Amino acid sequence: MSTQGEGMAPVRWRTAMEAALYGPGGFYVRPGGPGPAGHFRTSVHASGLYAAAVARLLLRVDAALGHPAGLDLVDMGAGRGELVAGVLAALPPEVAARVRPYAVERAERPEGLDPRIRWAAAPPVRTTGLLFANEWLDNVPLEVAEDGRYVLVAPDGTESPGGPLEEADRTWLERWWPQPGRAEIGRTRDEAWAAAVATLERGLAVAVDYAHSRDARPPYGTLTGFRGGREVAPVPDGSCDVTAHVALDACAGPGAVLLTQREALTALGVSGARPPLALAGTDPAGYVRALAAAGEAAELTARGGLGAFGWLVQPVGTAPWPDGAQARPDGAVA
Repeated sequence: MSTQGEGMAPVRWRTAMEAALYGPGGFYVRPGGPGPAGHFRTSVHASGLYAAAVARLLLRVDAALGHPAGLDLVDMGAGRGELVAGVLAALPPEVAARVRPYAVERAERPEGLDPRIRWAAAPPVRTTGLLFANEWLDNVPLEVAEDGRYVLVAPDGTESPGGPLEEADRTWLERWWPQPGRAEIGRTRDEAWAAAVATLERGLAVAVDYAHSRDARPPYGTLTGFRGGREVAPVPDGSCDVTAHVALDACAGPGAVLLTQREALTALGVSGARPPLALAGTDPAGYVRALAAAGEAAELTARGGLGAFGWLVQPVGTAPWPDGAQARPDGAVA
């Protein structure tokens, strides 16, 4: 157990999360170890079908952009680079040869990563292609509020009431989290997403995360921790992940659409349908492979599981995706 910050006075949650996740010895930046995959399972780790679906999305973006000589793929919150490496492997060689892949992560570059992948602490600017953020925004530090005041937290996780809310945070709550009780102020996520999208000149930006909407915010918030594959108390001492679900509707910019992962992956050809039983008689090995793939697809698209993740799809200078998805005139998403 880490003793980071032992004896320190309580601070606001945003400050505590920043130190616990990204400060010296923080959860995401400490050297060695298994990385995020050793503590929680994302869609990237669940199946290679996920990276293959993102590769198909990149091919759609490539076609919409007219097959540019340089096609950027920016993986925000890249972990150990698993997703961007998987996408490269799934692309046709002639397309992969034009791709400029970036893994954006605050930790050091892992050993053995494909040398084609450029490792960066911040997204490159003036890119053309696909910016993809899988479970990045939920780790952008944020403030927690209750009864019009900030919630303070000590390094051992003990909470106490803080001072009154600043105007910008109070305004955000009035618009995006009007329900009384405990709330997580997503203004920092809105700003982080807007900054990431602004690095694109043309293309598509996609954020995938645990999400909730304005009319159904959780009354007690979602702040929690993960360690060693188990959900634990969100103790901001660097010993565990500290995360909260994302108000993706607040992050959405003009022309954005919001989908479930089930809807998005289905549109990208991921299906949990069982292969025809007749295949077992003609190609037993192929049947077993198809059955395994169907099981993985079913997990990725499960209504009560990974399939319920939110996909925020933000076009920049190109047509929205998927075809037929519409944004409401008020800037919210349908």
